[in-house]
Amino acid sequence: MIERKKIRIAALGDIHAKLSDKGMFRPIFEQVSREADVLVICGDLTDTGDEDEAKILGEEMQALQIPVVGVLGNHDYEKGRQKIIKQILVDHRMTILDGEAIVIAGIGFAGVKGFGGGFDKYMLSIFGEDMMKGFVHEVVNESLQLDRALARLEQEHPELPKIAILHYSPIKETIEGEPVEIFPFLGSSHLAEPLNRRKVTVAFHGHAHCGKLQGHTTMDIPVYNVALPVLKKENIETPYYIIEV
Repeated sequence: MIERKKIRIAALGDIHAKLSDKGMFRPIFEQVSREADVLVICGDLTDTGDEDEAKILGEEMQALQIPVVGVLGNHDYEKGRQKIIKQILVDHRMTILDGEAIVIAGIGFAGVKGFGGGFDKYMLSIFGEDMMKGFVHEVVNESLQLDRALARLEQEHPELPKIAILHYSPIKETIEGEPVEIFPFLGSSHLAEPLNRRKVTVAFHGHAHCGKLQGHTTMDIPVYNVALPVLKKENIETPYYIIEV
């Protein structure tokens, strides 16, 4: 039996590109192109959800020599221009997933932004005012989209490893360090359900800048919080985290 070649996945999140950042990311993208086979970016690509910020990032991405795939984050929705931001980055050869799946370098990737809702026995329930129900419905819908995308990979490419890309966290462990009061706004256990059900190889997220690098779901699926501030806090030598799959 021929041994499958290991693929090096580099992941980071919360780039928060600003208009003043021209030239800042190019050296990072040049470096990661030498060290990895695929780059994953877990949302908050822009700082204020402005299309000019996306243009700056897109121009910097021209230095990439490897495929890049990711999701949008809450900051990218700030001005309601998320569709424009997505198109700008797609035009610069980035694949942005929103309930879709794609195969790159023999790895299946599925992604959604995700949403809040809380964790474990403290998850918010679909009860009460319409606004509260809508809040919970949002993360349930995101979870269902992720499950469908992973299911497609499972059906069409059962032999391939599966990686989930999120912005919001699917577990409490990787947001610990943040104020407990804002946990419901940093992610939800609903997002962990498809990870466990579809037995993904690994999941990446960002969003929680004061969280922890690594945790696991209840079924021992590894989850990494690759927000840039977390990588800096954990003294990761590079502004991205690399695993081999």
